[in-house]
Amino acid sequence: MSKIKFDEFQRKQLENNPNVSHVSEQNISYKPEFKEKAVQENLAGKGPMDIFLEHGFDLKMIGPEKPKQCLKRWRRSYEKFGNEGFYTERRGKGSTGRPSSKELTAEEKLKKAEARIAFLEMENGLLKKARRTREAGEEEQALTLSEKFQLIEETIRRFQLKRMVSYLCGIAGVKRKSYYAWLKAEDKRSKREQRDEEDYKLIKQIYDKRNKRDGGREIKMKLENDYGVIMNLKKIFRLTRKFNIQSIIRRKNPYRRLAKATQKHKTCPNVLNRKFVQEPGVVLLTDITYLYLENRTKVYLSCVKDGTTREILAYHLSTSLEMGIVYKTLDNLIMSLDGNVHPEALLHSDQGVHYTHPEYRKRVKELGFTQSMSRKGNCLDNAPIESFFGHFKDEVDATTCKTVAELRGKIEDYMEYYNSARYQWGLKKMTPEQFRGHLLAA
Repeated sequence: MSKIKFDEFQRKQLENNPNVSHVSEQNISYKPEFKEKAVQENLAGKGPMDIFLEHGFDLKMIGPEKPKQCLKRWRRSYEKFGNEGFYTERRGKGSTGRPSSKELTAEEKLKKAEARIAFLEMENGLLKKARRTREAGEEEQALTLSEKFQLIEETIRRFQLKRMVSYLCGIAGVKRKSYYAWLKAEDKRSKREQRDEEDYKLIKQIYDKRNKRDGGREIKMKLENDYGVIMNLKKIFRLTRKFNIQSIIRRKNPYRRLAKATQKHKTCPNVLNRKFVQEPGVVLLTDITYLYLENRTKVYLSCVKDGTTREILAYHLSTSLEMGIVYKTLDNLIMSLDGNVHPEALLHSDQGVHYTHPEYRKRVKELGFTQSMSRKGNCLDNAPIESFFGHFKDEVDATTCKTVAELRGKIEDYMEYYNSARYQWGLKKMTPEQFRGHLLAA
């Protein structure tokens, strides 16, 4: 049996070929006239692949080895039985039309008996599949209605069984009326398969563009903003399941523990109290994370994020954890704001040694910010900046950089992409810069 499996759309395409009589999930039944003609052409010197290509077969779909295998089998049958062997053969679908009144030969009776045995085995397999969910408790979705209908139809077509529809529907636990309705909807299913193929190509294009990191929501936003295509989120999830598209996701670290904040210096109260979304420029969140270069050199990244627009307003990369990293970040923040600090601006951080340092607190106050700190050992009080660092490390692989300068260039490119090109579901499907403009215009 072939390892290639045909879906419903491929089966329909193959059956449109006049040389094919029937296609199952893994097998193709060819018409005897085509077999006879193919053998004659092969005996005249034409290659198997050329024969199949000239008769309208897609070798990518059926497999490049299929022509050679078929011609080898057909020539063996021709040498043994001649042309008559193709017309008396009963592989797969069999003949159509009225039943013959001619008395069957012993060989024909044997073939009919073999077909009946095959049907009984198929019937037994259907019975097991249709009822196995009853033993599994609440899981009732092991075999869908469409799968049951497809199995019934394949059994009837393959063995040309008459007056067996009701019997098979009873075994599968489906209604005869529903089965016939499913048969009539074959054209609709074929068109849906074609649409799915077209939509899949567009989704795959977006999926591959960002190294398989975009999830369903981000794909939807890019379809709408970059391609002008409105697609239902449920459909995107259905197509990603159907075509086995799975984005690379962050996995939670079960061994990560909440870091205990130091109290070497005086701390501040949690003025923010997790009210991250206010006016643009009011809620500013800051923190430091670490990265590793290719040679395992440790470097540190300090960032300031606007909790409302989710923009990264300032950042600084350093090979040292000395106080200069936070001072330089403050300088970059003032440059980014053009000196226009909101009168109610809050600069929120954890209780790290940098942020409790007396000199740092003095500078923050002089710049016009009200300082706020997370509660001890509670990273959720500064969740947005923690979330950003998590996504940043997923999308920027620092271990591929040999030098700090190379990593700095990568970070600059990512920050520009994050602020101006990365659509976010929680920002009404806009980028941070677009959302800031939207809020200011409102």
